[in-house]
Amino acid sequence: MSTHTDPARVAGPDEPQLGAGGRGLGVWEVAALSVGFMGPVMAMSLNGIGIAGLVGTAVPFTFLVSFVGTLLVAYAFVRLTRHFTHAGSVYALSGVTLGPRAGFFGGFALLGTYLFFAACIAGACAVFFEAMLEQFGVTMPFWGWLLVAIAVAALTLVLNLRESTVTTRTLLVIGMAGILAMVVLAVVIVAKVASGSAPVSTGVDLSTLTPGENSWNAVMTASVFGFLSWAGFESGTSLAEESRDPKRTIPRALLGAVVLAGVLYTFVMFAQTIGYGTDAAGQEAFAGASSTLTDLGASYLGRWFAVLISVVAFLVALASLLSSVAAAARLLFALARDGFGPSVLARTDARTGVPTVATATVVGTTLALVFLLAGLRGGPVEVYYWYATIATLCMVVAYGMTSVGVLRHAFRPGSGIARWEALVPVLGLAYLGYVYLVQVTGQEAPYTYFPWIAGAWCLLGAVVIFAKPRLAERIGARLTAEDLE
Repeated sequence: MSTHTDPARVAGPDEPQLGAGGRGLGVWEVAALSVGFMGPVMAMSLNGIGIAGLVGTAVPFTFLVSFVGTLLVAYAFVRLTRHFTHAGSVYALSGVTLGPRAGFFGGFALLGTYLFFAACIAGACAVFFEAMLEQFGVTMPFWGWLLVAIAVAALTLVLNLRESTVTTRTLLVIGMAGILAMVVLAVVIVAKVASGSAPVSTGVDLSTLTPGENSWNAVMTASVFGFLSWAGFESGTSLAEESRDPKRTIPRALLGAVVLAGVLYTFVMFAQTIGYGTDAAGQEAFAGASSTLTDLGASYLGRWFAVLISVVAFLVALASLLSSVAAAARLLFALARDGFGPSVLARTDARTGVPTVATATVVGTTLALVFLLAGLRGGPVEVYYWYATIATLCMVVAYGMTSVGVLRHAFRPGSGIARWEALVPVLGLAYLGYVYLVQVTGQEAPYTYFPWIAGAWCLLGAVVIFAKPRLAERIGARLTAEDLE
């Protein structure tokens, strides 16, 4: 065992710290941030539609494949957070294992992920709010979605400036409500299909849990869209300096969030697939749906449940925005604390320990991105899909850096990681490479532009770190002082 100091404390009592006023977050509270970022109701409403168009009735099986791929990627985070405690997530995990320049590069890519996701989710809030009003017979003016984006941004700022326990508990309540609503609908669908009282007559078809007649290439391509349902699972690492016993709490929370989502997604997708029916008509209806939970809710429980789901979907989108802003603010705080950007970004509230200036900056940037696309005559749907694609490409780079980091760390003396485990991050990197390849090939404009935008953001991070050698030295001084168990 080497004796080092935790980077959260290495600079002494005068260094800004997160969570100064909190009692420390537990596993469920940290997991709530990760689950909130993933937005299960959004994922289950939208992400199965495209997959159904690619693999037909094999949607549940495809989500199982995505689940395995996510576990391979999550391995790096679960393993490394048992040793390293830092609010910077990929920034710290890559920095400790690969060096300060690599750490900054990975962290900067992740910052792009969080910022673009925040803008994307602000658009989703507007989409779901408009859908919610439509259930009540109210139609918004064409510019009304911008007012929704401003309102949810303001509410997000207010909640995120409070003590982190308030934010995470809010996320936990909203997330549990969304999950409960989905599970109730899924159970009702399975029960009615099994009893023969469903609006379809194809029965409980367990072949949906197999690839069926699909090729593995088709399943793997479709699994990329399933993988996006777990995007942001690592965001709980940003609460490392605000949690109790972080080297136990954080890895357990991350693994728990991934597994919970995997079980939930597979079951809900199974229910949706048999709920639409596994014949040609059912497959066509699934692939052509606009919101599967709303459609199936109306068919199996009545219009009142469709209204309920639309309200829950908006609240879950709001929770996802809370999560992405919280994660982005803490990453920006960690970067500023080490010398990147104005030092005011590393300022925390003395009572709550929240990085107030960084939080306000992230919210302001989110609105700026929304209005930028609105100025280009984009609507909330374009904001959602365009920024989600850019964020995903940045995310693949960030996740890849962490997987490379754990691979290198595994071969260090005293790492505590068996050599054979190196196979896991290698498979994770292969899966990430496939995800990236699918995102950049076979696309049409404007999606052909997005890899260039994401690449330019990541390249900017590389330019910054090589142009500022003192920044690399400062990062290295903090990160190499990490406590290795």
